[in-house]
Amino acid sequence: MLPEITAKVGPPRVLEVPYRLGYPLGAAGDAVLQTAILRRLLATCGRTDVPFIERLPGPT
Repeated sequence: MLPEITAKVGPPRVLEVPYRLGYPLGAAGDAVLQTAILRRLLATCGRTDVPFIERLPGPT
């Protein structure tokens, strides 16, 4: 969302989403997309190769 700020903060794990600020899970009511994003986010919790930035592809 704001990669320049994320880089300055330096968190150990980042899942960068292609949606505007305030809508990190995409469109309201899109349960399939929101579930996919949350599953991808939770999958990063077990990674030990920190720091890293994982980027989700943009909407098609």
